[in-house]
Amino acid sequence: MDWQEKGHRAGHKDKVFEGKVAQDSIFKFKDLYKFAYEWLVDEQYQVIEKNYKEKVTPDGKEIEFEWNATRKITDYFKFEIGLKWRLLRLQDVEITQNGEKRKMDKGSIEVKVTAFLERDYEGRWETSPFKKFMRGIYDTFLLGRTRIEAFQGKLFTDADSFIAQVKSYLTITGRRG
Repeated sequence: MDWQEKGHRAGHKDKVFEGKVAQDSIFKFKDLYKFAYEWLVDEQYQVIEKNYKEKVTPDGKEIEFEWNATRKITDYFKFEIGLKWRLLRLQDVEITQNGEKRKMDKGSIEVKVTAFLERDYEGRWETSPFKKFMRGIYDTFLLGRTRIEAFQGKLFTDADSFIAQVKSYLTITGRRG
């Protein structure tokens, strides 16, 4: 059972986006973590971290954790982005960049991103079969497909932009290992 299925009495979720960043690189993990977190917060998402695991192996550190980023759009719609981070063979390295010695991290990074548009996120329309039926009518006839598609488009753009920002960050701050 994934994070998006646990403990919800909420309405309906549509998967809008699925993608990932994966590369071997030299970067500063602490700075990447802060950059990614602040980017989501700047986009008005609330970020909750869970399942942080770190272990040391002969090849370096292995770090895995998840973020659940949510943004309430209306009283009915909410954006939800799940991020699964995995870093392997993370080692301290010293590089010379612009004539300066810098401590960096070298390793493999993968961030899987899945985005959902959630309708009736407080479960107000889930309390009876009649209300569920009425939610279907509300979605189809009152909201209209155009409004739902506009929210899906915005969420898709947010998730895709997050991946692009992380890729750019890795390119600008480090180099491939």
